[in-house]
Amino acid sequence: MLQDLLQTMTTRVRERGWTDRQWAFTAKIRPETLSRVRHRGSCDVATLDALAQACGLELMTRDPAVAVATDASGLFPGQFDRALEERLLGLCVSGDVDPAHWRALGPSFFVAGLAAMLSCFDDLDPDDRYAKLAEILHPGVLAVFAFRVWLQRSPVKANRFLPMLRKLRANARSPSSLAS
Repeated sequence: MLQDLLQTMTTRVRERGWTDRQWAFTAKIRPETLSRVRHRGSCDVATLDALAQACGLELMTRDPAVAVATDASGLFPGQFDRALEERLLGLCVSGDVDPAHWRALGPSFFVAGLAAMLSCFDDLDPDDRYAKLAEILHPGVLAVFAFRVWLQRSPVKANRFLPMLRKLRANARSPSSLAS
């Protein structure tokens, strides 16, 4: 299984045009460590996670309470339905920027892209909290190329999600909702 994982990661790294040295540097490990992992066929979880994150993949925990089903790319949820959309809207309306709460709703790239989308609008992110959250969740997601990938592939469509979010926020602030 480790060799399959390394092969998947190596393919991603080569698609980016990286050498093993560049990959190791990005993962903040020594190139010798990457070489040993390949030859030994064993690796600690922290090293494997660092290698995966460096090439844009995310290791998913085996704990079913924390695990999130992903699509084949590992970047987006395996299933996107109204229930998940409502949970995402609820999180956005709440103003909660705890990374753990965001990660519980999907892969880091997916939820980071959502936070990045919110950061593009002054009325939704006047103090840059979502921009900071996006970078914590998935460093680099605010780069034009990365965010463009998110916009093209994400099941969250801005032209649907943003009007719903604005309406929910307005309802949450209206005097009639505060009196209830």
